[in-house]
Amino acid sequence: MAPRVRRHITDSQKAVMWERWQQGESLHQIARWLGRRHSSIRRVLAQTGGIRPPPRHRSSRALTLAEREEISRSLALGHSLRCVAAQLHRAPSTISREIQRNGGCDGYRANQADQRAWDQGRRPKVCKLRRHRVLAGVVAAKLQQRWSPVQIAGWLKQRSGGHEEHQVSHETIYRSLFIQARGALKKELLAHLRRPRTMRRSRHHTQKTDNHGQLTGMVSIRERPAEVEDRAVPGHWEGDLLMGSHQSQIATLVERHTRYVMLVKVASKDTQTVIDALIKHAHKLPRELYRSLTWDRGKEMADHQRFTLATDIQVYFCDPQHPWQRGSNENTNGLLRQYFPKGTDLSGYSQAKLDAVARQLNERPRQTLNFETPAERFQQCVAMTG
Repeated sequence: MAPRVRRHITDSQKAVMWERWQQGESLHQIARWLGRRHSSIRRVLAQTGGIRPPPRHRSSRALTLAEREEISRSLALGHSLRCVAAQLHRAPSTISREIQRNGGCDGYRANQADQRAWDQGRRPKVCKLRRHRVLAGVVAAKLQQRWSPVQIAGWLKQRSGGHEEHQVSHETIYRSLFIQARGALKKELLAHLRRPRTMRRSRHHTQKTDNHGQLTGMVSIRERPAEVEDRAVPGHWEGDLLMGSHQSQIATLVERHTRYVMLVKVASKDTQTVIDALIKHAHKLPRELYRSLTWDRGKEMADHQRFTLATDIQVYFCDPQHPWQRGSNENTNGLLRQYFPKGTDLSGYSQAKLDAVARQLNERPRQTLNFETPAERFQQCVAMTG
């Protein structure tokens, strides 16, 4: 049997591959387009942790292929190094080093020398966290506390006193985690990100499916008051069920003005159980801090009118297949996957444990709050209502 011929992915194919990856396409979709196995695509993407490498270019000061060919011809004709340098308007030392590192006068070949220079130019710049190990230690400690890179970067900037050596961008943190060749942060820290994975995905990537079904008597999100839309006042919440294995779930609630999170233990996802749990939870908050609730079109909210009658809290529903209309809650559910990975049986978590997780989330600084914490903002609202 003839040996299998290995087909290399061309540079033009890699360019389109990266474009499609950044647009949010999956490995299998890209592989089908290229006619390859998805493992081949993963191998290329994983070399830089799913982060597209910057395009390479030659320095304007480097010798060109045409100049190297001129050097090769001049050597064959027996010209001196100084004569070659004068013809190319280069320093004699430049020509001398070029010849010595590429086989000497007898072995110099222009194409080989040019390719060698291009290959040796792949020296990655030492990143900031590799140079400043104390700063790297601070970043690693905050990652272990499940802070996001954006939170760490904002927190460092606030406390650096304007000294850039004590700051680092969130992009540098991400790249140091996903591109292990940098040697700045240990690979194990990836497990502390809100969405642990070995490669960075595009923000356009989604695994969302169609909405759950149709409910009766719904009030559309388009009818919400303007004060809810612009987050001007507290008391307007977004909610959803976070699903686990074995038909387990918890209700997640996020206040839009402060991003304050509350978790509610739910025994099952039938509408009576969910509505009963939400009614009980609603009575724990002052009326001024619970004015409305926005939910997805899940069947667990089929009895939403009973919730409104019992609490005087209006429920609004998102448009079909528009989960981003509950953006704060969607983001929070992503954060919660750090604590409850997919496939986790959520039925074993007590309400006290859920409260502890919510407390930790609420004590994280948030970029959208100018790196204050949701707990600080929510307490300010409580004080105002008191």
